[in-house]
Amino acid sequence: MMRGLGAKSWSPYAVGVGIGVLSWYAFATAGQGLGITTPFESAAALAHRALAPAAEATSAYFAEHTPKIGWEWMVVVGVFLGSLFSSKASGDRTHATVPPMWRRRFGGSVPLRMVGAFVGGAVMMLGARLAGGCTSGHGITGALQLAVSSWIFISLAFLFASTTAMTLFGRPRTTEGE
Repeated sequence: MMRGLGAKSWSPYAVGVGIGVLSWYAFATAGQGLGITTPFESAAALAHRALAPAAEATSAYFAEHTPKIGWEWMVVVGVFLGSLFSSKASGDRTHATVPPMWRRRFGGSVPLRMVGAFVGGAVMMLGARLAGGCTSGHGITGALQLAVSSWIFISLAFLFASTTAMTLFGRPRTTEGE
């Protein structure tokens, strides 16, 4: 079994079954599906409450939501620890701050790469909040429930992510070492 866990890539079917079982477990034990942006939204709301407590009384968000640090944070922790374990077990981990594809297109500037990563993450979080869920929320939970909005979201996310990647980086190169 460890050989399978140490593989650099896994069968998409096995991973799909695993995600499906995890999603069923989340529904059975927590009464809701998987998603990863809600914990960040709750943390930001709790920070807002701590920094500007008077604003809570007039905030539409607080009228509808009670922010908390809940079980969803275990998904965040699990993604981090699972990624770390996977990269160590497979040996498929690079320490490049500026990946080769980024370097070819934008140069080797570390600050530019960090700004690009931060802006990209912020745009993704904004998009997830506008869409009423993230790619895991819509792509896993919503798609498993056959929610039309989730199927539309995931189709558009794939289309726009592919278009953006092609626009920014061009066609993938197949060279040794990448």
